[in-house]
Amino acid sequence: MQNLNYKIIVFFIGILLFFNGGLMLFSSLISYIYKDGVTFEIILASFIVLAIGSIFILLGRKHNKHIHKREGYLIVSLGWLLMVLSGTFPYIFTETFPNFPSTFFETMSGYTATGATVLNDIETLPSGILFWRSMTHWIGGMGIIVLAIAILPLLGIGGMQLFSAEAPGPNGDKLHPRIADTAKRLWLIYVFFTISEALMLHLAGMTIFDAINHAMSTMASGGFSTKNESLAYWNHQPWIHYIIIVFMFLAGSNFVLSYFAFSGKISRVLKDNEFITFFFFIITCSLIVFGTLIYSVDLSNSSFEHPQVWGKFESSLRHSIFQVLAIITTTGFVTSDYTSWTSFMTIFFFGLMFIGGSAGSTSGGVKIVRYLLMIKGALLEFKKSLHPNAIIQPRYNGKVVNQEILGNIFTFFILYVLSFILGSLVFGFFGLDFKNAIGVAAACLGNVGPAIGDFGPSGNFSNLPSFGKFWASFLMLLGRLELFTVLILFTPFFWKKT
Repeated sequence: MQNLNYKIIVFFIGILLFFNGGLMLFSSLISYIYKDGVTFEIILASFIVLAIGSIFILLGRKHNKHIHKREGYLIVSLGWLLMVLSGTFPYIFTETFPNFPSTFFETMSGYTATGATVLNDIETLPSGILFWRSMTHWIGGMGIIVLAIAILPLLGIGGMQLFSAEAPGPNGDKLHPRIADTAKRLWLIYVFFTISEALMLHLAGMTIFDAINHAMSTMASGGFSTKNESLAYWNHQPWIHYIIIVFMFLAGSNFVLSYFAFSGKISRVLKDNEFITFFFFIITCSLIVFGTLIYSVDLSNSSFEHPQVWGKFESSLRHSIFQVLAIITTTGFVTSDYTSWTSFMTIFFFGLMFIGGSAGSTSGGVKIVRYLLMIKGALLEFKKSLHPNAIIQPRYNGKVVNQEILGNIFTFFILYVLSFILGSLVFGFFGLDFKNAIGVAAACLGNVGPAIGDFGPSGNFSNLPSFGKFWASFLMLLGRLELFTVLILFTPFFWKKT
């Protein structure tokens, strides 16, 4: 094993910090436009981050341009951590939060697109800070690493190791043989969807400021809102909900398939095993919730001509689809407190926190493709028990799935369950009861946002103890980078020289 190329690590982290500082300037522009009184503080934060990034770039300028896997893992993990630490600067200089644990928690929740918040009154925040809060979602949603590797060829640096560390899922589809071109295409789709959603939301009744913020949150599968009530603020404007439903689905689907759709290859989308499973799973879950709401809960919308019949039907269907998508895609927006619907619904939505969207999406969680392949692997074992001499291999999208991929998926799932159990135990140690402990652990590890119990849709995470906020932040990062990228740094053989 070769020695670590520390200079390339320092250089690349400098690039990430430079991106971060540059994007803060957009928030200072918003602050200036809305005259919210914190423009200077945000600009100061930006210049400091830009300065630190420049120093890192200068320190690592004379580097070997080849990135090995170990450097890739370190750049991604350390890069995310330093992005989060530098991302706290606008909050610190504007004194948005009372203490650093809350500041760090909110920033980590932003970059990991979790959407959990410690804020009790979001609407009193300055516009520039609200915009930066949503921007952290948007940066982390597709992954700042993917954005940065799009420009690596200009620097003479290859980025495959970084891309695999940032997105280590089992789906190997690529848009283009060169990884930088893949990253550029992903980001173009991401930007296009964000702009399109913002325009539609504005036309549907949101202010342009709210529309841009919610578009960034939606496409990141994040969940930060500019309103205390989240999307429940617009419960009497159904078209806003329907627009966000469409874009939550797009954000939770594989962006490679979006590219194929734009390229006219619709058949590849309609034949994709994960997409089909994702689509019908959402329909099935939505119908289960819809039936429960029709039977047990009244969500009739008084704005309809006949609220006693059509209003209840439409409102129940809309809330069902919206909340199922919000949890499965780990977006975390809220139109109603689903934990108050029935005890069954609380358990049902808690279970959905472990699903996640598609591989190659901005969603968190385990991901649909992993469950699909685990089920195929399990069924294969049943067949082998009946026909031990038969040669049977699982297939995905018409191709044979090798045992190495299946082993990786089962290992990931075991680590995910163990991480959830350990996460819950630590929260229990910090004083949370059983319901709150498992709810917070599931929501943070899955990057979902709202949990259950005291930390559900009607509450927030402000009452977490200080150390609990740091632990929750670690679980968010662990879930966002899909376990291996972070956990491998804690293994002795990663650091061992041979």
